[in-house]
Amino acid sequence: MNFVLAAGGTGGHMVPAHALAAELKARGHGVLVITDERGSKIPGLFEDVLVHVLPAGRLGGGPIATIKAMFSVMAGRREAKAIYRSHRPDAVVGFGGYPAFPSLLGASSRGIPTVLHEQNAVLGRVNRMLAGKAEAIGTAFTEIDRLKPQWQDKVVLVGNPVRSAIAKIGQMPFPAFDDTAPLKILVTGGSQGATILGRIVPSGLGMLDQSLRHRLQVVQQCRPDDIEEIRARYAELAIPAELTTYILDMPEKLADAHLVIGRAGASTIAELTAAGRPAILIPFGAATDDHQTANAREMTRAGGARAIAQDDFTPETLARQIEVIAIDPQAIANAASRSLSVGRPNAASDLADLVERVGGGFSPVPVGLEPRKTAAYAGTGLPA
Repeated sequence: MNFVLAAGGTGGHMVPAHALAAELKARGHGVLVITDERGSKIPGLFEDVLVHVLPAGRLGGGPIATIKAMFSVMAGRREAKAIYRSHRPDAVVGFGGYPAFPSLLGASSRGIPTVLHEQNAVLGRVNRMLAGKAEAIGTAFTEIDRLKPQWQDKVVLVGNPVRSAIAKIGQMPFPAFDDTAPLKILVTGGSQGATILGRIVPSGLGMLDQSLRHRLQVVQQCRPDDIEEIRARYAELAIPAELTTYILDMPEKLADAHLVIGRAGASTIAELTAAGRPAILIPFGAATDDHQTANAREMTRAGGARAIAQDDFTPETLARQIEVIAIDPQAIANAASRSLSVGRPNAASDLADLVERVGGGFSPVPVGLEPRKTAAYAGTGLPA
């Protein structure tokens, strides 16, 4: 079959699309990706996949900006329809973000079935606008906010695709940890979170009970402007710390860590739970619809993480939460197991199963299985 994947220009949308593209190509299907200029320039993605850049406006910002955006969306819709005439897809898969909007509008106008994938625990604005016409909605969490009751029967829980190197971590034993072993902490914040983490985390670690503090080994992602100040702070506290502006070997660092401190983006949660790593999560307060707080909900309820609201994120609070998780070696092992219990390392395969069913004209959910509880379709006799 042939599939078109439409994704917005941020890594949060593009990385799951990349994972699905790789899975579909491995199954022998044709794949075309439609995105915007930003998405097409993210390094390391879609190197063996045809990528088409469409105009796409961002709705909002006042009446004039909205009118301009709608003209851009309509131009993108016309271009998408032209693409579908020469590359007739069996289904179009949207990953959210405004650049996906015109591609999905064009598909619906030509009667091409669509599948939406929602990475966050809050249905995004573009997906909300398109959900009524979609054949299926693949979700990453069991509980999704802003999801209308009439859309429930379209929902299939598939997870958020992660890299295979991350998924393999969950199959490995948790790193040995006892009363004398080093406590290895990984701190990752990304472009929107690293500054506050750089300001709070070193001081919080410095306030830990001495039984933990003298065993710390830290790897921390920092903004370039902050790294020297953070380095000086760790030196002052005599805490060994490896600082970097970008973590190239994330699978290796994550596999080595006992505890992760970071934001609650969809990809972060997916990787933590697939790998089975406990975490202290600080949801980004300005995230649209406060979706990072919602993202943290499932992992914290399972006991795999503790969440601290950004307004409450102080060195004292951080130190106390780390001690709850790590002061007892069995407690941190239990938290790791509970994190893994809500992981979905097979998300790319399960999402591919879903789009194959829709593209082949089958019901998104096999007869007799409930929406939201169906993650895989092993043995359902999918067409080749």
